[in-house]
Amino acid sequence: MADAEDFAELRTLVPLLSAYLRRAHGDMSPELRQAFESAGLGPRHGAVLSFVLSSGPVSVGDLARQLNLGLTNASQLSGDLTRAGWLRRESDAADHRRTLLTVPPERRPAVADFLDRRSTPLARAVQRLTPGELAGFRAGLTAWVEEIAAME
Repeated sequence: MADAEDFAELRTLVPLLSAYLRRAHGDMSPELRQAFESAGLGPRHGAVLSFVLSSGPVSVGDLARQLNLGLTNASQLSGDLTRAGWLRRESDAADHRRTLLTVPPERRPAVADFLDRRSTPLARAVQRLTPGELAGFRAGLTAWVEEIAAME
């Protein structure tokens, strides 16, 4: 259980993480950056694009639930990405009434490269952890995400 001193130390890390997350634009390839700028896409579009690539085909409803977005916002963001050519809507083979979002094959390398660049510091950090520390880190991040979701 964290005491006040532990919490104060952890709280100093939040602005550092926040600053790193805001710099995502700088880690984009020129192709991805130009596409985002020309289509008027922003950080929330990047989160949607990253989630769809990482999760595989996903419905707009599942996207909304997983990213804690309203269904209207998820639909609008995915529509913007579809019009810009970064997402594709496909019929679900198991349920033809359902539409799934995917990253088109020709766009996957650019998105994967971006995710790899953004994930490198995390990958290096977790490699330094013991299995027990990694389990604690994962549990802590999961708890934090759950608390954030509960606020919204």
